[in-house]
Order: sequence, then C-alpha cells, then structure tokens
Amino acid sequence: MISQPSQTDSEKTAKKKPPVNKFVIGGVLVFVAVVILAVASLRGNTQYFLTIDELLSRTSGQTQNVRISGVVIGNSIAYNAESNTLTFEVANIPGDNTTIEKMGGLAEVLHVAANDPTLKHLKISYQGSKPDLLKDEAQAIMTGSLGSDGIFHISELLLKCPSRYEDSLPAQADP
Repeated sequence: MISQPSQTDSEKTAKKKPPVNKFVIGGVLVFVAVVILAVASLRGNTQYFLTIDELLSRTSGQTQNVRISGVVIGNSIAYNAESNTLTFEVANIPGDNTTIEKMGGLAEVLHVAANDPTLKHLKISYQGSKPDLLKDEAQAIMTGSLGSDGIFHISELLLKCPSRYEDSLPAQADP
C-alpha cells in the first residue's frame, strides 16, 4: 500500500514561504542607489539666484555658489591685461516682467537702472579675458561669492545685450 503523507509533512509544505525573487531585490537596490546619487548631486550643485539688493542685505556669511544679475556701469570697466583681471560695477535691475513691459522693454529698464544714482552698486572682480559684449548697460549674469572686502569675485560671467538685437527684430517681423 501507498503511504499517505502525514499531517506534519503537509503542514511543513504549507508553512514554506515562496522564494524571494532575486530580480526584485536587485531592482529595489538599484532604485535606492539611483535616488541616493540624485539627491547627493542635486544638493551639491544648488545655486541661489539673488538680486544685488538681496545679496548686499544678507547678514549671514554664506555666499558661496551664488548667482546674481545686474546692469553693467560702463565707466567703471577696467581691464588689466598683465594680470588678466577685469573689474567693473553693476547696479541692481529693479522690477519684474510687468515693469519691463510698462517701460518699453528690457533695454529701457537697463538704461534707467544704469543711470539711476540711487541704486546700489556692487564691485565685480573677474580673472579672465575681457568679453566682447561687456559694455555700458549690458545685463551681466554672474556666479561667484562675495568676499569680505565687499567685492563679488566671480567664476562665471554671462552677458546679454538686448540693444544689440533691437534693429533686427522689426525686419524679422515683416512678412
């Protein structure tokens, strides 16, 4: 006669857990690793975009990795070719998009800001060659840190000059 499995054998078989899929465990570990790497890299590359007024009004000493925007004051531009040092001053660009629209465009806002003696100025120091677009009333976007000497030492300089493109816009609009 064939022997029937005992009650204890069937209970043992029912109590066995299904094996954990190795692919599920591997997928979870890869997902956790990707999330950790993404958070770590984003935290290290954080930049704060401030106006000049906000930068100058900060009382906390941490100004590393700050990005600011301002209008270049033309008569303050000085370039020393021997030391490859460029210094200039920028003024705060007041307003928002509605102010720009009311004043007739960004070029007009930059002109007014560059010639307003009541706006705060910030001295800029840059190690590198003098960019071609660096001129009076150009918009400068700079990345750097405010030194204890009150000079903003920049590592990256981007310049936008809206007046350079004013003449070509109406010609492009005509059919």
